[in-house]
Amino acid sequence: MTRSYDEPDAHYALVAKTADVAEDGRSVTFVLDDRARFHDGTPITARDIVFSLDTIREKGHPILRNVFDKASATAVGPHEVRFDLAEGASRDLAVKIAGDLPILSADYYETVDFAKTTLTPPLGSGPYRISKVNQGTSLTLTRVADYWAGDLPVNRGLWNFDEIRIDWYADRTSALLAFFADEYDLREEFTSKSWATEYDDKVPVSDGRIQRLTLSDGRPSGMQGWFFNTRRPRFADRRVREALDLAFDFEWTNRNLFYGLYKRTQSVFENSTLRHAGKPSDAELALLQPFADTLPPEVLSQPFQGPVTDGEGSIRENLRRAHGLLKDAGWDIRDGVLRNADGEPFTIEFMIFQPSFERILGPYAQNLERLGMEVSIRLIDAAQYVERVKSFDFDVVTARFSPPETPGAELWSFFGSRQADINGTNNYAGVRDPAVDRLIETALAAPDRETLLTALRALDRVIMWGRYIVPQWYKGEHNLAYWDRFARPKAEKPPYLRAIVQSWWFDPAKAEKTGAQDD
Repeated sequence: MTRSYDEPDAHYALVAKTADVAEDGRSVTFVLDDRARFHDGTPITARDIVFSLDTIREKGHPILRNVFDKASATAVGPHEVRFDLAEGASRDLAVKIAGDLPILSADYYETVDFAKTTLTPPLGSGPYRISKVNQGTSLTLTRVADYWAGDLPVNRGLWNFDEIRIDWYADRTSALLAFFADEYDLREEFTSKSWATEYDDKVPVSDGRIQRLTLSDGRPSGMQGWFFNTRRPRFADRRVREALDLAFDFEWTNRNLFYGLYKRTQSVFENSTLRHAGKPSDAELALLQPFADTLPPEVLSQPFQGPVTDGEGSIRENLRRAHGLLKDAGWDIRDGVLRNADGEPFTIEFMIFQPSFERILGPYAQNLERLGMEVSIRLIDAAQYVERVKSFDFDVVTARFSPPETPGAELWSFFGSRQADINGTNNYAGVRDPAVDRLIETALAAPDRETLLTALRALDRVIMWGRYIVPQWYKGEHNLAYWDRFARPKAEKPPYLRAIVQSWWFDPAKAEKTGAQDD
């Protein structure tokens, strides 16, 4: 099925023309549209769906294996498939199957090794096919002229571009320069300094050939922050992690480096109704009380609030508090260096792959050095970065948890104990907390949205007060820049999607004025 992005959870018919969920919620049966085809013209059958689930569960990415672990599939007929959900399956597993299970061709993978890395585009069934791959440079998608689902209600007015090319650049600076040189058409700007200072003085912007647009983003902003690897002993103590948070001066950073464009993140479900607020409700306390002896006391009494400064750059009081926490945790300054009882220095390495983060880390590193820490910032290439993160070979990394409007099994990947030591999962911090596990279980089994929200808000409190992350910043919008050669619907975009690739189209008249050709 396909997602509706103006509703939090709704899915509508695509490959499946009907879906029948059993009264007990333990199975869901899909009847497939017999018109459904792969790009080579072969039909999509129940056999392909069963093969897809079995293959993902056996050979797929660890995150997907975790999502679909408690589902099994049976071909009831050539175009009918039933998914059975095991005891303990998350409440949203049927939705995950409907919207997130990739459909693979069983015939295609009889001669292709699914687990083998390849640059040969796989056989798909969507509105575009991969037509060209330049390794490390670009990926080109070409619209399927006879796309079998093109006239379905869910696709009307969508998928208007004949060709879409996605380019990769080594860093954001080179990507921005290439944009102004008209080497590509559209970008989302994620760097506040660039958005504030590096567009208005460019000729294509001043003469109108490049347009800037800010679109609202109704999705949860989630959590972007510095994730500490608690598998390493020096980050295992919550007091140390709180001290590290106290050394980050967000207010100064936002004023001097971000031009006041951001807000401080205070929740793993930031910018949404999922986040906690105020004191815990009675329902939240009922979930938290069984773990009261092991939880930070603040969890049961107050909302999370990160440290605040006056933004003038003087954070002496916060650093004094940080030093006290470090001392309580067994770290003290000797000979100008923060050391533990064995005389070992406190070292911390921030691993990055974007040079633009160095200007942000520099002031933070200086504050940490004032605490006696030995701080390094290691810039490595993206491929090495990915491999080191996958194997948890780091002290601190910047990462982002971006939950959907209704979170589900992905919570395990980020915060579940059973994922903490599985390479390739997203539990960057190595969270192992029985309270977290129980709250995730409660959220995934919630019979209604009220129960779900209660469990998520309690979970939010435990994660935030656990100090696994130094929260960074967020903004609930998309900052876009594009060469003025496109048209878009007059209707307001859906709240949970940018909807550019889906609903914009190429405008030859506009393109001629910007010097582009309709290829």
